[in-house]
Amino acid sequence: MHPTADAGFAVYVHWPFCLAKCPYCDFNSHVRLQPPDQARYIAAFRREIAHRAALVPGRTVSSIFFGGGTPSLMEGRTVGAILDAIGEHWAVDSNCEVSLEANPTSVEAGRFRDFRAAGVNRVSLGVQALNDADLKALGRMHSAEEALAAVAIARQYFERYSFDLIYARSPLQTPALWRAELELAISHAAEHLSLYQLTIEPGTAFERLFRAGKLAIPDHDAGAALYETTQEITAKHGLPVYEISNHARPGAECRHNLVYWHYGEYAGIGPGAHGRLVTAEGRMAHSTEKRPEIWLERVEAEGHALVENDRLGEEAQGDEYLLMGLRLVEGIDPTVFKALSGRELNAKRIASLIDEKLLMHRQGGRLAATPDGALLLDALVADLAA
Repeated sequence: MHPTADAGFAVYVHWPFCLAKCPYCDFNSHVRLQPPDQARYIAAFRREIAHRAALVPGRTVSSIFFGGGTPSLMEGRTVGAILDAIGEHWAVDSNCEVSLEANPTSVEAGRFRDFRAAGVNRVSLGVQALNDADLKALGRMHSAEEALAAVAIARQYFERYSFDLIYARSPLQTPALWRAELELAISHAAEHLSLYQLTIEPGTAFERLFRAGKLAIPDHDAGAALYETTQEITAKHGLPVYEISNHARPGAECRHNLVYWHYGEYAGIGPGAHGRLVTAEGRMAHSTEKRPEIWLERVEAEGHALVENDRLGEEAQGDEYLLMGLRLVEGIDPTVFKALSGRELNAKRIASLIDEKLLMHRQGGRLAATPDGALLLDALVADLAA
């Protein structure tokens, strides 16, 4: 049995289409003048699901996540057909979390009613900011008023919903301004918020502006101050951090993302989706063709569109487990690291990182990043894995 088999089995479905490309976004998202042929995509999703199920039969699905792109541009029947296909090939847990990402611009009550009827039981809204000037600067197509109206519609149809905000988005964003915005957000949140620091991603419009000196973002110290404000306000209101960018009332964590962070198995379906499946050959790293039309043609011709199908060695598995698990407040289990990587973590290095207040012991022998360590996570992982 795989060391992280109890982490759950998830299915990620990627819908790659958007109404517009956000300037900070490096996800596999595409704008098309003509709307895609959803019936054709349904058939291709069904074939790719069948392909993955043949690799890992007998699994029970604990979570399903429709990400993108903008999955709320899908028709309710498209979502329903994909859920039916998953249920045809695997058992689905009776408590399965079925999440769908939505943009406030594509939220209509009728559409949410259709998603609910199709089997979606949780939505995640890309709000990103609660003031109009910053929304415009982020290239968003909705106003703050529209965003909160979308949250109200989500609340009407779903007991479980979350929304995203981006902070550290301008040097003018002070801790006091962010505190007020976050307090407003929490007053509309039910159980979960995703709060991301703006990062300049390679290949984005924001990177080009940043390099040209036309875009400024807060420096490290200002970003750290906003991060500390985030932890303080969310904890005060009963939505403590459980993963670097995610906050929830206890018990309301996103189960799908926990599969990733606990290093469980997940099937990635759709253009540019990634997966990690434990097959007869070992733990495999999967990714699919990114370009939607090419993905479609390949699935129609071959039954799948995998462009990466690589077996992960012990060292790579250990590194991935650290990278995912140290994002969580609960941290990692050194015995799982040993089972995956075939080696012990270096006790001297652990002691040194604890002395530097970057790492700490948690109950049950676990190791976790401190708040300072969380701000330097890549370096912490590299040090621990060395």
